[in-house]
Amino acid sequence: MTEPVTVLDQRYSDTKASAVSWKETQRLLETAELSWISTVRADGRPHVTPLVAVWVDGVLYFHTSTEEQKFANLRANPGVVLTTGCNRWDEGTDVVVEGSAVHVTDEKVLTRVAAAFAGKWDGRWDLAVRDGRFYNRNASDWPSEVFAVTPARVFAHAKADPRGATTHRFDRQAGR
Repeated sequence: MTEPVTVLDQRYSDTKASAVSWKETQRLLETAELSWISTVRADGRPHVTPLVAVWVDGVLYFHTSTEEQKFANLRANPGVVLTTGCNRWDEGTDVVVEGSAVHVTDEKVLTRVAAAFAGKWDGRWDLAVRDGRFYNRNASDWPSEVFAVTPARVFAHAKADPRGATTHRFDRQAGR
């Protein structure tokens, strides 16, 4: 993954704030226990739901059943927003990732991602890889499809004093 252009948005930041580094933002993505995904339904209404995601080699991965609303939404519109952080006003850093969800079926990639889920959650996600998808051994081998989100833009909102709003833009988004 290429390094992003990182800027502090002075409009939404204290005068003494500094930008949240990309290294720190990645650390927050790597250690997040829960994220929220926002997708768009076929009729244009938003859909938001919590999920577990893992950060592997500069990409966020999540998985979902074909019976879930987010799967139906992604078939029509791959644009997503993933958020993580806390609901406190005066502490922590919230992170917002914008990108497109790409369906992943490559079993080498899936094997690395399954290992990341197992490592992050002390083995509670026991995911087998076969036929280009995950099978949850802790849930009667329930199948799920895996998606990768390579960030296009990432926002990091520092909420402790001094508050600051950082934007990380990648080369392909530099003009936006």
